[in-house]
Amino acid sequence: MKFSKFIIIPLFIAFQAFTMQAIDQVLSGYLPPAGNAGFGWIAFQAWAMYFLAGCNIKGGVKTFIGYISGIVASIAIMQLGAGLSGGLAFWGFPVAVFAIVVPVICLEKVKWLDFVPSVFVGAGVFFGFMSYIKGATFGGAAISELVYCLFGLVYGFITVVFRGWYEGLVAKQDAPRAVQQAEA
Repeated sequence: MKFSKFIIIPLFIAFQAFTMQAIDQVLSGYLPPAGNAGFGWIAFQAWAMYFLAGCNIKGGVKTFIGYISGIVASIAIMQLGAGLSGGLAFWGFPVAVFAIVVPVICLEKVKWLDFVPSVFVGAGVFFGFMSYIKGATFGGAAISELVYCLFGLVYGFITVVFRGWYEGLVAKQDAPRAVQQAEA
C-alpha cells in the first residue's frame, strides 16, 4: 500500500485518540472519585491490550475478565497484607503477594481466564488507583477502571474493523491496476 493511502490509517487512529481524550474529559466529571482528573490512560492501556489479546472479540472479553480478576487479586493482596502486617510486620505484604500470585498464574489453565497479562495490568491499574488517587475506594476504583477498560476495548475493536475494511477497499481499488500492469 502506498503511503498516500496508508496515511488514512494513522489519521483514523489519531482521530480515535482525539475523541478518547475528549470523552475522558467528560467522563471524569461523572466517575469516582469525585473531582478526578480523568483516567484516559486506562483506556489507552486497554486499547493496547486488545491488540495483545489477538485483535478479536474473544481476546477483548478475556482482557475484560482479566481486569476484573486483577481487581479481585489486588483487593485480596491488600486485605491479606494488611491482616498479616500486624504479626509479620515487614513481611506481611510480600507474603500476601506470594500467596495470591500463585493462583493468579494458575489461571492460565482456566478457559476464559487464561490471558494472565491482563490480570497483571488490571491489578497494576487498581494498585495505582488505591495508592495515588485521593479518596479512592475499592468500589469506586473498580467501577472507574472497568468503565475505562471497556472504553479502550471498544476502541480497539473499532480500530481493527476500520483497518480491515479500509485495507480491503484499497486492495479492491488496486487490483484492476495490478492486472493491467501484468498484462502490459
